[in-house]
Amino acid sequence: MKRSLLALAAGSFILGAAEFVMMGILPQAAAATNVDIPTAGHYISSYALGVCFGTLMLVFGRKTPPKKLIILFMVIAFVGNALSACAINAPMLLVTRFIAGLPHGAFFGTATVVAKELADPGKEAQSVSMMVAGQTIANMLGVPAGTLLAEFLSWRLTFAFLAAWAVMTVILVAAWVPQVAPIKDAGIKGQFRFLTKIGPWLIIAAIFTGNAGVFCWWSYVSPWLQKTGGWASALVPLFMMLAGFGMVVGGLAGGWVTDHWRHAGTASLGQTISCIGLLMVLFVPGNHATTTILTFWIAFGLFFVNAPQLLLMAEAGQGGGELIAGAAAQVAFNFGNAVGSAVGGMTLNAFSMDYRFTGLAGLPLSILGVALLALYSWRYETDTDAIHRLREVHV
Repeated sequence: MKRSLLALAAGSFILGAAEFVMMGILPQAAAATNVDIPTAGHYISSYALGVCFGTLMLVFGRKTPPKKLIILFMVIAFVGNALSACAINAPMLLVTRFIAGLPHGAFFGTATVVAKELADPGKEAQSVSMMVAGQTIANMLGVPAGTLLAEFLSWRLTFAFLAAWAVMTVILVAAWVPQVAPIKDAGIKGQFRFLTKIGPWLIIAAIFTGNAGVFCWWSYVSPWLQKTGGWASALVPLFMMLAGFGMVVGGLAGGWVTDHWRHAGTASLGQTISCIGLLMVLFVPGNHATTTILTFWIAFGLFFVNAPQLLLMAEAGQGGGELIAGAAAQVAFNFGNAVGSAVGGMTLNAFSMDYRFTGLAGLPLSILGVALLALYSWRYETDTDAIHRLREVHV
């Protein structure tokens, strides 16, 4: 891997860990801040809302070189996670989680453009998937490590570790990421011109609904494993590692398929995998075997869609809106997370804390995500450009 991609992956690692680690430490954070589990789900939503508002930084930073932007985002990530480690009550943790989420969407929008610039011809999606691999590895290693810290020492140490990682990432980006020219300055209005077309809105809606559906279940995966699967809390970090492995495999597989097939078609396939998983959460009896399979299955589908969706949005914003378009994908992703977490919490209250019904809450949203991606693929990807990618072979 190019060192520059490794530095970008380090950035996606901290943001992926900061986003997903709360699912693994939710019971400890809830107990420490004197709130119940559904209420603690707002810590997840707060980070997601920070992602949405943080995208505005790109509106005014469009003339700034991408490398400087990425360093700025890592500094903000340091501040948010350092303050989260010091949070003394629920309101403070909500605020600090919001701060930690501010650079998320802006980083991925910027890093996607940089990864595309650094890619070999015809391997743009794989380059983006390697950058995103940091986020998936965070789920395989960082989230389980954070969950272990919360289980045996303190959940505060998890955020302290993330703050230290942000400092390291600043050093790596400064040393390894080359200077990439800022995108074409199309003005403030020009950055949003791509939103005047229906296609990008279909993708944004698909990302939102698809992730809202999955996060109805994923936000409460730790208590689901314990209450439905019968696993001891000490084993939850191992399942976070299993889910992270599924995300790594799914992300890399999605990147490879995207470079060889329709982008929206690939995303629709990945969302279908997650949709089937949610159906099984609801109807398959919960035990050790089924919860193990479903943890990997849904995590695989969740990140199979990542590279194609990011690439679709970056391409939609060509002409000055690339950063905003890439960030819009992350805004939709995290807004979906926030809504999914809230819907899942309401469903748990409505069904007497039966965690199987988080699958029921997420299923309609996930199906809608599949339909929107399939519609986009049918409407805009009937010409796959395969004939233009044929290469002459001499025998």
